[in-house]
Amino acid sequence: MSDRIIQKLEILADAAKYDVSCSSSGSKRENKNKGLGDAKGMGICHTYTEDGRCVSLLKILLTNYCIYDCAYCVTRRSNDVQRAAFTVEEVVDLTINFYRRNYIEGLFLSSGIFKDPDYTMERLVRVAKKLRTEHNFNGYIHLKSIPGASDELMQEAGLYADRLSVNIELPSEQSLKQLAPEKNTADIEKPMAAISQAIRQNRNEIQVFKKAPLFVPAGQSTQMIVGASPESDWQVMQKADQLYKSFGLKRVYYSAYVPVMEDNRLPALSSAPPVLRENRLYQTDWLLRFYGFSLEEILNQQHPDLSTEMDPKLTWALRNLHLFPVDINTADYEMILRIPGLGVKSAKKIVAARRFGKITLEHLQKFGVMLNRAKYFLNCPGQRYQLGELSESDIKRRILAQAEGRSGSRQLNLFG
Repeated sequence: MSDRIIQKLEILADAAKYDVSCSSSGSKRENKNKGLGDAKGMGICHTYTEDGRCVSLLKILLTNYCIYDCAYCVTRRSNDVQRAAFTVEEVVDLTINFYRRNYIEGLFLSSGIFKDPDYTMERLVRVAKKLRTEHNFNGYIHLKSIPGASDELMQEAGLYADRLSVNIELPSEQSLKQLAPEKNTADIEKPMAAISQAIRQNRNEIQVFKKAPLFVPAGQSTQMIVGASPESDWQVMQKADQLYKSFGLKRVYYSAYVPVMEDNRLPALSSAPPVLRENRLYQTDWLLRFYGFSLEEILNQQHPDLSTEMDPKLTWALRNLHLFPVDINTADYEMILRIPGLGVKSAKKIVAARRFGKITLEHLQKFGVMLNRAKYFLNCPGQRYQLGELSESDIKRRILAQAEGRSGSRQLNLFG
């Protein structure tokens, strides 16, 4: 690569790190006609797949020039940072060359808004189109959708990208007006609705016409910044819950606010970004999507914020001790799943195994159940604790003491 391209890559890859909405693709795009890449059955992200394989993608901005001046954004027009922009051909060449060197398995492409939304979105689409049609690239492509761009461009983007995402930015319209006055929630949610409708229509078309072209096979996602505005965890999760239900999103990502420049509209962080809060929101999100919880069970007017000491599942259990202990040999799957220390895999193992005999505490250990928490909330042969003998404060004290003894930190995670 030339020095000029390397310099651009350093600037635009660094600017892209603030966007956390990359995930396992969920796409099954197959390699056709001996082309490049294959997204079939694999996740494309900066993380590990379920089988333990580490995967990566080229994650860059097309440009960090931006016509907007959002207070929380590193690319805001008033921020004194070094600016750069790739051409469409440069992004295509980088993607192909990095893939051939086995550096990446796909592309995550976002951009600042330069000139206007349509002008920016058209270039993002051209990158994906060139990769697919001219280079026969079958790897994973995630494009950021630009609010305000035409429906026609969104439709075309969905034909070439595996996933599209539009950042909701902040949890409320009031905060958006305060920190990003040139944006509004309606403009952001409009492309979400259009993409959602097109995805549903495409799924129906595929049932009738097997060779119908795929439209965003990995669905759409969004990102919300937390800690830059005053909303409670309840308000943040209310917005996330509404987005899941209204637009069928695959994921809502939560990004702890990182100060990028001084601005009196933003909170002054005395320490590190609120990463623990971000983690608790992800845990709550997981409970809503995979554990059968409703939002009101975890967060409500009486409990608007998540505990910093305990994960939300344990917090809920301690508030609802009247539902415990749960007999794991007779309870239904949904209730077993609510026992602290048990995950989806463990709950499924218990339900499957108890058909052949009584499940004991020894079995639970073999299933990988975290008994340091679960033992206070279940009944089974070999159990030593009777829940009625311990109060909420007793259980909390014991669990926190065990966690502190292992890690020196009084913070409990959902699965660890």
